Amino acid sequence: MARTSRQTLAPPSATSLRRLYGHSKPPPPAASAFRKAAAVLLLAAAVALPCAVLYRAVVSNTPPPVQVASDRQQWDPPLAPVMVPEAEEGSHRDPISADDLDSEYLKLEQVLQEASMDNKTIILTTLNAAWSSPGSVIDLFIDSFRHGVRTSSLLKHLVIIAFDWKAYKRCTEVHTYCYALVTDNVDFSQEKRFLTAGYLEMMWKRLDFLRLVLEKGYSFIFSDADIMWFRNPFPYFYPDGDFQVACDHYVGNSTDLRNIANGGFNYVKSNNQSIEFYKYWYSSRLRYPGYHDQDVLNFIKHDPYIMDIGLTIKFLSTTYFGGICEPSKDLNEVCTMHANCCIGLQSKLHDLRIIMEDWRDYMSMPLSLKTFGAFSWRVPQNCSLSLLNQ
Repeated sequence: MARTSRQTLAPPSATSLRRLYGHSKPPPPAASAFRKAAAVLLLAAAVALPCAVLYRAVVSNTPPPVQVASDRQQWDPPLAPVMVPEAEEGSHRDPISADDLDSEYLKLEQVLQEASMDNKTIILTTLNAAWSSPGSVIDLFIDSFRHGVRTSSLLKHLVIIAFDWKAYKRCTEVHTYCYALVTDNVDFSQEKRFLTAGYLEMMWKRLDFLRLVLEKGYSFIFSDADIMWFRNPFPYFYPDGDFQVACDHYVGNSTDLRNIANGGFNYVKSNNQSIEFYKYWYSSRLRYPGYHDQDVLNFIKHDPYIMDIGLTIKFLSTTYFGGICEPSKDLNEVCTMHANCCIGLQSKLHDLRIIMEDWRDYMSMPLSLKTFGAFSWRVPQNCSLSLLNQ
């Protein structure tokens, strides 16, 4: 059956429109229903439009809501604050954050690099709160460099190792290079009497730290802070010594094992021999419980193992590196003077001040009197030479 062809419808005329609305028959029921629905929609629109305008006005004056991230993985809860316990009553420990503690340990390599000489040699000393107060040991120690002969320039190579936070804070006030070697739950701030448990622990901790410095490739002079520096010691060291140490008593020969070594002053070259020696020295504390590092050194210097590892030990003459145990007799030659053979901080401070006064008097003398060599130390006074034999 063939489809009827579509024909184009002509637009309605005005007459036909009048006929549609004015003269035609009533519209069918469907059209009437459509008109009713349209009227309802118009009425609803008339009511809804004012409501919408009113709502928009209210919303526009309301603060915007807080935006909350929809992706939980992009939201990180705030970290709980690090709680640092307050210092106990009577304690010298200053509150410090965990971040600061980490930074101090990370600072070691930087401090060593900055203080190092061109040949990676540094000068080290240790400090606790008892020796750090103004006018105490550390001030005398630094002052001796400033009044010595060609020693003031050595201060730029000195690193002070602080055993507690009070000592570290004081160090930063008086010197450039400081490092905090603080042990959790151990208080090294108080004066440590000779051979007490606290003294022994501090000495062995110091020795193990020196081993770490050697392993980092740095040679060093280690000096107790109660040693006054009056001349540059480097010209007086032996060129072939791996481990060179001062003496409480010197028998006249640098290789004689009868020399009584004093661990408070030594010059150590960083090499395989010295590193192995410091490991052996530190481990030997277990063989000799109750002894400090200096006693153990005088025990193990006879061990065949020292020769096996190839370590060359040189003992330094008290002519240049003296102390109260055995004072340097000639101030024209003395390099360092140690307040050894002395127990008690006040006794030590008294005699150290006398030593510094003697040195200033010597330096103020005319050259002719210095050459004559008539000047001598006025110590010991409060310290005791008899301690060497106890």
